[in-house]
Amino acid sequence: MDEIINYIKTWLLYGNADAAQMIGYTADEREWQKYKLVIVPNGHLGKDIVLPDLTTPVVEQWSASASADQTVAVIRTDLIYNTFFFISRAEEVINKQRDEHGRFAAAYSVLGEHNRLMVPTLDEYARLVMKAVGLPLPPSGFAHIYLTHDIDTIAHYRHLRGALGGLWRGEWRQVLRAWRDMEDDPAYTFPWLVEQDKRVPLAEKIYFVKHSFGKGYDYPQYNHHSPDAHRLRKFLEWNKVTIGWHSSYYGVGSIEQRSKRRDELSVHRSHYLNCSIANMRKLVELGVTDDYTMGFADQAGFRLQTSRAVLWIDPERMQLTELVLHPLIIMDVTLSSKNYMALDQVEATYVCQQLIDKVRMHNGDLCLLWHNTSINQTDYHKSLYPELLRSLR
Repeated sequence: MDEIINYIKTWLLYGNADAAQMIGYTADEREWQKYKLVIVPNGHLGKDIVLPDLTTPVVEQWSASASADQTVAVIRTDLIYNTFFFISRAEEVINKQRDEHGRFAAAYSVLGEHNRLMVPTLDEYARLVMKAVGLPLPPSGFAHIYLTHDIDTIAHYRHLRGALGGLWRGEWRQVLRAWRDMEDDPAYTFPWLVEQDKRVPLAEKIYFVKHSFGKGYDYPQYNHHSPDAHRLRKFLEWNKVTIGWHSSYYGVGSIEQRSKRRDELSVHRSHYLNCSIANMRKLVELGVTDDYTMGFADQAGFRLQTSRAVLWIDPERMQLTELVLHPLIIMDVTLSSKNYMALDQVEATYVCQQLIDKVRMHNGDLCLLWHNTSINQTDYHKSLYPELLRSLR
């Protein structure tokens, strides 16, 4: 338990472990004089899971006696428990609601209920805590920018199922062009994406590749050992991007299945953004170090209530793991899909800029997800994406 508490205190202080020793986490007033700041526990951490106190924290000044010269800053809102609640996804232990894909949706969350997804509450806590212990606030800007792309399919027509579907719809010209050259397939937008991403030189570019044969919601399938996949991989490697592992809709598989794969990838995102606790435990077992799944499919914003990467805490086993969760802030289809936010381009641009400004203010990590298949659809993603990248420069 002490390991978790110390980690949360240090994380709130942007990694300053020395300053974390100035923060006490106790209700015993006899101990308060040892610290510059005391956060009063609510008694639930490590015992049971309850909804957090979402009221705005207030900093009080406390002294041992009326004549004492030194005062201690006291916050009676349990910021340690609240932080644990959001970064561990403890809410998903007590709330069993799931959507048709087995995902915990923003609509079910206390964040959706209280309209808090646009604000990184834990980053606001961090500012409060840093001021209370006398530390300077982090400068505005981006600590990291991650431009990520899920390769759900390499091509629409270069496999039998897609080609037959295209012919049945009368798209024979497109099918023939795609069969002649992969780059003529409408889904092969990777050169365009690579060129756009180069506009933000300091960003890390990650392309998540499927490593399982498709079935059901994994369709359209592609074999990452196929000539097309090999050609794409060579193109991406030439452009010095990171290749990540895009696991199946049906889970991340077993340790035995993982070990048989040619590439032991440590960077991961689940298909359909399946962020279940069971999935995260499996990632820990498999030795995955960095996960980029943590966002709601139905609502853009701060699912972890922070813009900064965190170590995942298993909320039932109360274990601090080595799995780093990178918050996913904006996904293209979340903005436009009629099943999700259903925004037009003006509305989507406004929402994106609001979120980007929040990340910038807190010196956080901005993670965007744009699918290669979104670029040539009728939505506005081909014009919105470059607009957002220009704002990052």
